[in-house]
Amino acid sequence: MTLDSKAATKRCTIGVSGLDCADCARKLEEAVSRLAGVEKVNVNLFESTLSAEGTDPSFDRKRIADEIERLGYTPLPESPQKPSEESAAASAAHAIKALLPVALTILAAALQFASLPPLVFIPAYIVAIVVGARDFAIKGISATLRLSLDMNTLMTLAVIGAMVLGDWLEAATVVILFALANHLEARSMERARRAIRSLMELAPQTALVERDGDELEMPVSEVQVGEIVIVRPGARVPLDGVVVGGASSVDQSAVTGESLPTAVEEGSELFAGSINGDGVLRVEVTSGESDSTLARIIALVREAQQARSPRERLVDRFAKVYTPVVVLIALLIALLPPLFLGGWDVWFYRALVMLVIACPCALVISTPVGIVSGLTAAARAGVLIKGGEHLERAAAVDLVAFDKTGTLTAGKPSVESVFGFDGHSEEEVLRIAASLERHSEHLLARAITAEARRRSLALDKPDNLRSLPGLGVEGLINGHTARAGSHRMFADLGLCCRGDDCPVKAHDLDGRTLVCVSREGEMIGAIALRDTIREQAAPALAELHRLGIREAVLTGDNRPAAQAVASELGIDHVEASLMPSGKLERLRRWREEGRTVMMVGDGVNDAPALAAADVGVAMGAAGTDVAIETADIALMADDLGNLPWTIAHSRRTMRVIGQNIFLSIAVKLLFLAMAASGLATLWMAIAADMGVSLAVIGNSLRLLSGRPKRLTQTTDSI
Repeated sequence: MTLDSKAATKRCTIGVSGLDCADCARKLEEAVSRLAGVEKVNVNLFESTLSAEGTDPSFDRKRIADEIERLGYTPLPESPQKPSEESAAASAAHAIKALLPVALTILAAALQFASLPPLVFIPAYIVAIVVGARDFAIKGISATLRLSLDMNTLMTLAVIGAMVLGDWLEAATVVILFALANHLEARSMERARRAIRSLMELAPQTALVERDGDELEMPVSEVQVGEIVIVRPGARVPLDGVVVGGASSVDQSAVTGESLPTAVEEGSELFAGSINGDGVLRVEVTSGESDSTLARIIALVREAQQARSPRERLVDRFAKVYTPVVVLIALLIALLPPLFLGGWDVWFYRALVMLVIACPCALVISTPVGIVSGLTAAARAGVLIKGGEHLERAAAVDLVAFDKTGTLTAGKPSVESVFGFDGHSEEEVLRIAASLERHSEHLLARAITAEARRRSLALDKPDNLRSLPGLGVEGLINGHTARAGSHRMFADLGLCCRGDDCPVKAHDLDGRTLVCVSREGEMIGAIALRDTIREQAAPALAELHRLGIREAVLTGDNRPAAQAVASELGIDHVEASLMPSGKLERLRRWREEGRTVMMVGDGVNDAPALAAADVGVAMGAAGTDVAIETADIALMADDLGNLPWTIAHSRRTMRVIGQNIFLSIAVKLLFLAMAASGLATLWMAIAADMGVSLAVIGNSLRLLSGRPKRLTQTTDSI
């Protein structure tokens, strides 16, 4: 349990033992939300935690813990057992609770069928029922006192009703089946929890640190940014960092989902949780334990678990209406038919069966267990989906818009040639452009400054530097106004060179990306750059075609360069020379036409477009804070092949959820009809209800097996 305060807001997170039912989690959430001072409550079924917050002075964590205990659950202490130990203990306790009533019922049944008097076997049945029903009866009585119906209430009423009718064996059988079903459900939920928890156990707890000439092993929480850690062969990288010594191959699939090892050397970036290969690495730490890429992923996965998707909210609203309606029908069946047909015990029994059918557990859990399984499988594959809502929207996508540079292309452009006009040298043109671009993070700017360094050019310090988004940059170089930017910017300024022999026109038509350079209002030259199409782009787009999705390119680059890439990849819709506002306008029009649009970009320059799309996807987001924060979905690896998998995985998740909902409702309707006609018994109803819950969980856990397949295809440079 943790407690903190910020701006007068009190918060607490309490572990809850024995929480395995979605409907019970919802009832627990409702009960705690009614406490004085509590303004917001969220129960995370998959982590067995309850989080609450409030600003009122009456907000009290002890009162919340007492309410949890009063409802029949156990609030965990401030330092609970390790998950593995807690799981083993909980599993053993569930097994004992499930098997003990079985043994006691067998004993009671033996006494009954031995023709012993009721005074002998009835007490044996009562002991079996009390032992097996104790936990859910406490919860059921508590819910009844709150005038709130849940699964435990309905089961408690069914058992009491069977005892009143004198059906002792059936009452005990109901208890056994319910206890056994709870045990199996808890085991199934624990499997889902283990899959989620595996994400949180990737980073090691200790690190080998160079400090004062010694190598010290210490908790990662004590390692400071800037310190050097030693990563031995086969060990996990403890914190994000940069290699400052050694070379090796590293498995970074924990973060990026990339299954093949990555070669690293001095200057390479590493992520916490990665597994070192066969070389010793010295790594300079760049972020603390709570700020690592893995920590951010875990935090976002936790938030995604807690956020309810639109479909989940719809099911919750349906369940709130469905349960009391079925209970009312059961009450009418118990009271009305006997008035005209007689047979109070017969109709009372049928009403008890309907009470069992009224339990909405399978229906309520049908969506969240599917959503969480889908989100967890995606995170393990290196695809960070920030909530069920985005998972649902991704399944509905019918158009994907790509940025060009850094998305369809590798994002590593290089200078192909430099042109000087009217007697200006290549070196002068390149020096002025690199001086203006030296502090820019834009991919083209990096390529220009890299070429200037390669030629050993001395760069000048620009003054009054001003960035022109989507166009270029301008500033003073040695007192002269200089500009570097797109051909469009220079055309708008009337600075383009003229004539059919202009190199700018020739290279525009050749599909190269051009950066024009001017000084004192005179265009002095241009720089032609080229990029390479990603090797995964063509097969990824082929997969999108197979999924029935249309593609488009939205780029700020010139049309010939954009068209060359689009033609190579078979994309027929290209919009080039777009300002950021132009991308937003195009996305808005598509959405008004009824399309569900996914925008794919680098997460930094394309942040406005990513936010404006139905689904924003950031490429290569590992290590990029802005990308992880901006996008709805972040592809942690720089792999376009994960994009069609993400859409297909989202569709599969929605199909599984649809199957879960259909199965839950169909079985309910079937047994409601059977109960009303007297064809269903209590034990049949419980077996069917719990069977559906287990089927829903098992069906959803199939999603955890999904992994992207590697798509590769070599393409030419563009």
